[in-house]
Amino acid sequence: MVAVTARPPRWLGDLAPALGGCGVAICANGAAVVELATLAVRHAYTFDDQGVRDVVARVRRSDPTVSFALERTTGFAAEAGFLSSHPVPEGSPSVADITQALDGRTIKVLVRAAPSIDLDAFVGALSTAVGDAGVVSHSGATGLAEVSPPAVTKASTLAVWAAEEGVEASDVWAVGDAPNDLPMLVWAGRSFAVANAHPTVLRSVDAVLPSNADDGVAVLLDTALALVPHGARRGRDLPGLGTC
Repeated sequence: MVAVTARPPRWLGDLAPALGGCGVAICANGAAVVELATLAVRHAYTFDDQGVRDVVARVRRSDPTVSFALERTTGFAAEAGFLSSHPVPEGSPSVADITQALDGRTIKVLVRAAPSIDLDAFVGALSTAVGDAGVVSHSGATGLAEVSPPAVTKASTLAVWAAEEGVEASDVWAVGDAPNDLPMLVWAGRSFAVANAHPTVLRSVDAVLPSNADDGVAVLLDTALALVPHGARRGRDLPGLGTC
């Protein structure tokens, strides 16, 4: 089993113990692979600095009212306008222009708009503005769009992990709830959404699980484990699941 999340590496401190502290997590919508035992970044798909400048310029031309932040393998940085409306790590660098925080290690550009904005329409407009300079998506956070490096998605990095583990896409079960999950859900052999997922996700999956409040993912895990041969419950005996 592998966690695939929009969360940046810096957010994995609480998640790692819940996953047994072993294996990897795919973070930042596919832009980073993190070792759960050490929280070290095993691999990162980064923007080059000019690529970030290009994304920022395109977005500013589309909507000059937004503010920016960067998720970097070296830490978080944001413009002052972003910091005032979004909880961020204490002591995070604050800059007048986000391009002042570039260090060659950016894994995701965050774009903050007014909380009242129609998030789907906002992301659609940004996708048009950004074009092939990045992958624009959202995970449901109010007024927040996320831009990944070109061609980087949850699906692209999960496909690399699966190939390394000798797992075919047809053997993968994937669960999601937000538009940033769609590439992964399309790629996987069988796709699931929790009942409280975004409408677009609900229309795109093979099956709908109970909601998060009703432990939908736990229901799926119980189903998966019931299919495992009797006695195969640990480590390398679990086909297709991560091992310690």
